[in-house]
Amino acid sequence: MKRIMFAIGLLLATPARAQDVPLVHLPQGDLRGQTQDGISRFKAIPFAAPPVAEARWTAPRPPQPWTGVRDATESAPACAQVSYGWNDKAAQRASEDCLYLEVATPALKPAHPLPVMVFIHGGGNRAGDGGGTIYSALPSQGVVLVSIQYRLGVFGFLSHPALSAEQGGASSNYALMDQIAALTWVRDHIAAFGGDPGNVTLFGHSAGAQDVGLLLAAPKARGLFHKAILQSGTPQFGLPPRTLTQNEALGTTLAKGFSGAKPDSAAALSDLRHAPASALLTAAEKLDSPIDDDSFIWLQPTVDGRVLPRAPEEVFRAGEGAKIPVIIGVSARELGLYGDVATRIREAFGPHGEAAINIYKKGPDPVTGPPDLTLATDLAFRCPADWLARQRTAKGGQVWLYQLEVNRPADQPVHHGSELTFVFNRRPAGEGAGWPDLGARWVRFAREGTPGDDWPTYGSKARSLRFTAAGPQAAMALRGPLCGWLDRP
Repeated sequence: MKRIMFAIGLLLATPARAQDVPLVHLPQGDLRGQTQDGISRFKAIPFAAPPVAEARWTAPRPPQPWTGVRDATESAPACAQVSYGWNDKAAQRASEDCLYLEVATPALKPAHPLPVMVFIHGGGNRAGDGGGTIYSALPSQGVVLVSIQYRLGVFGFLSHPALSAEQGGASSNYALMDQIAALTWVRDHIAAFGGDPGNVTLFGHSAGAQDVGLLLAAPKARGLFHKAILQSGTPQFGLPPRTLTQNEALGTTLAKGFSGAKPDSAAALSDLRHAPASALLTAAEKLDSPIDDDSFIWLQPTVDGRVLPRAPEEVFRAGEGAKIPVIIGVSARELGLYGDVATRIREAFGPHGEAAINIYKKGPDPVTGPPDLTLATDLAFRCPADWLARQRTAKGGQVWLYQLEVNRPADQPVHHGSELTFVFNRRPAGEGAGWPDLGARWVRFAREGTPGDDWPTYGSKARSLRFTAAGPQAAMALRGPLCGWLDRP
């Protein structure tokens, strides 16, 4: 692999001793959860039928009802994935039967319905899981927290000519369909957990943030969420979208290793559907994507014509995405650079290449790091985030942009995933303004539609909030002219 797109585990407290046994009644059947420290939690709730056998690479189907009381105290398996080291535990307990979600609520019968926050985990759209998120500090601040899972990698994003033929001319983006199915489940059933289906905030990290951005552009997701937060992830990660034909070519290449039939035929697809999941995962790791960095193979969005009828870039330029409030931000230092610095600068900045080289060659920046890391963050994260904020603002949308510049432990530089600590954990005793209390801001955004009086909207002056060691600081134009020269999401 050329580079591994990774996510960071959450720093969550050990679950406390169970206090009582909460029950929830759903049309599919009854659920038995567990209450700890005043928060009721329910795990392994099916929002779709298992996408296995002939259902592999099909749209998610409704879950089957059950009889009796379903135990919801143990997490479901993660979705099928290979191990990259950081995700060992998830890979060891992974399965294709993985379309489940988890819910944590501070009140099953509140006086007034509570705001709902739905989290999409990161992991390059090829790894990670949704387990454990519900043990964060967010539910204790008065929201219903939902964590969802979705098909990953080859199972979530494959196209094949025979798939397109059987599915009305489109294939791929099954992962996004899973997320839409989970949001539909939230709309239909979250009231039973004390949540308000009319006040849902969708948020995600890394690939999960990208998926939030793609759902902003997806017509089939319209109306299923009412606010959005993108943490270190953008709709296209600075990449051009992939066409259906390009993605079908990947599926045809994959089929050559599993079938003696013509690789683009229905017979080859049948052989793929009956192939062992582990073998497909291993083979998919060797696919050569249409972009330079193969670790981003499932992060280059596919315009399939069904879930994504048009490229996200076109949708946002036209002002046709979901018209809801959005927070979007990055860590000052995200992931490393693939390729040569000067070459990447000239390719990305075109006629402004030499001017950009003069900016980057000034040496390490105390906030953004050495030139290669600064450039990589600009190209895939910082400038695409600025682009999305600019486009949505131009069409009358409310956007709040941030840059995280601190980490815990404080003696370590900020990195991809640093924000998770501040989102999911309360500010510890003894920590001052240098601890960005992102969790409290996210909850306020979910409840009131604004993340704080000290945080200006992006507006016409490209305003943002920098979370520094000295506390939050308002800023403008995080990268000066550079992001203006990069006109891409």
